[in-house]
Amino acid sequence: MHSRLALAATFALTTFGPATGAIAADYHHIHLVAPDAKEAAAWYIEHMGCEDFGREGACAVGTTQFIWFEREATGPTIGSGVNHIGFSFEDLEAKMASWQAAGLNIENPDEPIRDVQGLFKLAFLSDPWGTRIEVVEDHEYLGVHHIHLSSPDPDETLGWYENIFGGERDSLKGRISGLRYGGVWLLVSQLREGSLAATQGRALDHLGWGFPDLEAAAAVIKAKGVEFQMEPRPFTNPLGQEMKISFVLGPDDVRIEIVQPGS
Repeated sequence: MHSRLALAATFALTTFGPATGAIAADYHHIHLVAPDAKEAAAWYIEHMGCEDFGREGACAVGTTQFIWFEREATGPTIGSGVNHIGFSFEDLEAKMASWQAAGLNIENPDEPIRDVQGLFKLAFLSDPWGTRIEVVEDHEYLGVHHIHLSSPDPDETLGWYENIFGGERDSLKGRISGLRYGGVWLLVSQLREGSLAATQGRALDHLGWGFPDLEAAAAVIKAKGVEFQMEPRPFTNPLGQEMKISFVLGPDDVRIEIVQPGS
């Protein structure tokens, strides 16, 4: 599936060019997995600055929603095409002190924070259900900071996302090229060894982009050679909002929901 999608993306980049403003995509949501959605949302509200937006068992940071399937995950994010997600805070040392006091699962707990050439600070931890989280102090981009993919061919993978969802090509602190959707970065790192499991069912099940007109966007995406796992269809979310949803499979078996958000 990856090779077929990659070929389609390479052809589409040559033939159609990047996604245009006519079907501009916004980053919409991250759909995770935990046995208790309310418990998971509460954890992100307490520790990651997520806020209740009226949907039970969900929360949001800025315009990015965090939603949970209630079940046991089949595996952590590490080992799938989505290695981790990132949040940025004003004072990482103060946040780290609070996380250590709360007993969070922090990588390199003796010296967790690394200063990257004076550009920004970073550390890693994991939520209780297997999602790896990078926490940074980047005053330019606060809140949801990035989604970090793994791929055997980062350039090809990044090209696929740019072709399908647009985004602004940029370089994070001049260190790693990526795409920006508002203040949310999409980054891709080189897979050094082994293979990648599909994201579906794991701690982070899928990523989500939104289009103002899903039917129109789907027609353009199909013309670029991407098959839909689920065609656009009406959906009423738990807040009673009428929306449209669909699914495609991205490179490295990353599951992606494409939505037309409700009003």
